[in-house]
Amino acid sequence: MVIRRVVAPRIDFGALRRELGLPEGFPAAAQREADEAAAAGPPAGVDRTDVPFVTVDPASSRDLDQAMHLSRRPGGGYRVRYAIADVAAHVRPGGALEEETWRRGQTVYLPDGNVPLHPHTLSEGAASLLPDADRSAVVWTIDLDGDGATVAVTLERARVRSRAKLDYVGVQAAADAGTLPEPIALLPEIGALLTERGLRRGAVNLPLPEQDVEPDGDGWRLVLRGPVPMEDHNAQISLLTGMAAADIMLAGGIGLLRTMPPPKPEAVARLRAAAAPLGVHWPEGTGVGELLVGLDASQPRAAAFVDQAAELMRGAAYTAFDGPLPEQPEHGGVAAAYAHVTAPLRRLADRYATEVCLALHEGRPVPDWARAALPKLPEVMATTDRTAGAATRGAIELAEAVLLEHRVGETFSAAVLDVDVPPNGQQKPGRQPGGTVALDDPPVRARCVGELPLGERIQVRLVTADPVRRTVTFERA
Repeated sequence: MVIRRVVAPRIDFGALRRELGLPEGFPAAAQREADEAAAAGPPAGVDRTDVPFVTVDPASSRDLDQAMHLSRRPGGGYRVRYAIADVAAHVRPGGALEEETWRRGQTVYLPDGNVPLHPHTLSEGAASLLPDADRSAVVWTIDLDGDGATVAVTLERARVRSRAKLDYVGVQAAADAGTLPEPIALLPEIGALLTERGLRRGAVNLPLPEQDVEPDGDGWRLVLRGPVPMEDHNAQISLLTGMAAADIMLAGGIGLLRTMPPPKPEAVARLRAAAAPLGVHWPEGTGVGELLVGLDASQPRAAAFVDQAAELMRGAAYTAFDGPLPEQPEHGGVAAAYAHVTAPLRRLADRYATEVCLALHEGRPVPDWARAALPKLPEVMATTDRTAGAATRGAIELAEAVLLEHRVGETFSAAVLDVDVPPNGQQKPGRQPGGTVALDDPPVRARCVGELPLGERIQVRLVTADPVRRTVTFERA
């Protein structure tokens, strides 16, 4: 794995937190409910502590939503066991904690600490699938045939015990050495099968690099990190589960899907124009998904191309239904119906979608508290998605501005990713033409003014780097 780091002075993210209205703590009643639930321990459930589950997450994570165990089926094919933190077992419907989680919607991550959906006593304690401790989970058992097609799905509330907290870097090293632990030894094999099935469906898996702001001594640094292959394989297990959940809800006529229209042809055309100057060879007849899966997103030019490809993923939403099925139930990136059920510690919607799946699978009525929540969740999740996105963008924009503040006037090599195109083809009076450029080093994507040739490499001059306004602007040199 290649990590590019750029050192920046110490940054105060307090203004960004205040601007977004992020809460500093939990109300006393909500915190008390969380502490009481944590002290009570996991509720009774089917005992699956004999299954040697393990978790695979970033090394610093403690809010562990998922644990897995993979095995071969005696008659051929595979068995995927996926344990998801049973957050509903710890949050009382109608209580102060549930009310507060609706206000937050999801965990918001910032370089100087996250703003969690649930108090740490649950999210990084009693509800997290930390190793060597009994935890309540919803266990999905998904049987696959030899080609990776789903042939059976079951789910149940159970008591589980993770055996190890693994991280992506260590797991990748073990995979390269052929020493993966038994619970995930099949992950490369199953992950590759599921990826191939997705590409044949027309799925677009974005190997999005993480552009993080991390502590660095007395300051911060901007880091560009591409996903390792095992991270992609791990994501395929989550996608597999989300598709199984969507199928259950569609068959039952009630649920909450994650939907998105397929990429628009004009967006694909703009992406193709950006490929050559970024050093990305796009053979004729190769689909977007097939192209992206082979890119090394840890390299700045490839990362800029993947970032531009994210423009294809427009219009994602949560779609609730109870009775008539949605007219458009699919997610364009997955190329199938899909639902969020695998991250309930970090996303509010997953808790309720999971309850719907459990009820439908067991042949019992969906609980009233879950059914009543479904039509309200899309708006709440859309609002908090915007807040979480603004926090991520704001942190990166602030770091970029601080990083470049003393380099105003310098010239950089950049690729033109996008160009302003007014609806009528005419620029408004007084508005300069421009677009978006991506620098190789440092790994910055920003506004550039001037007549820009789409998809070509040009020289640009830094004209603005304002940490207060969190803006970086270039002009064509």
